[in-house]
Amino acid sequence: MKEITYEIVTEADRNQLIALYKDAGWWKTENDEVDPEFVDKIIKGSFSFAIAKDQDRIVGMGRSISDGVSDAYIQDVVVLTEYRGKGIGKGIIRALLEYISNKGLSWIGLISEPGAERFYESLNFEKMENYTPYLWKGKE
Repeated sequence: MKEITYEIVTEADRNQLIALYKDAGWWKTENDEVDPEFVDKIIKGSFSFAIAKDQDRIVGMGRSISDGVSDAYIQDVVVLTEYRGKGIGKGIIRALLEYISNKGLSWIGLISEPGAERFYESLNFEKMENYTPYLWKGKE
């Protein structure tokens, strides 16, 4: 493994990104087909999209969503299993934070997966006490 590089991108190798999502268990099994244009829409619809690369291999990613004026939310931060524990996730978050901050936004939130709280706290995030995240379940 050479030095990991971090970039904010507007496009990236679809197959490598699909592999990242699948490695994280966010999309179904390796045999399930994912429309590559879906991945393009995720990137283009994001306020910022960061990738971590080991030479030409994308080994991690994360993105933010925002209106570009009032606030931003970080989501979909993932690092390939074999690259975890090497500070790559922190590098991705720092790249996103730098980009978002340079756009003049200071309210930056996220929802942590259970067990990842210490990771985000080490990057100066704090729990939003007395707030509960919700997810819409669909039409009644």
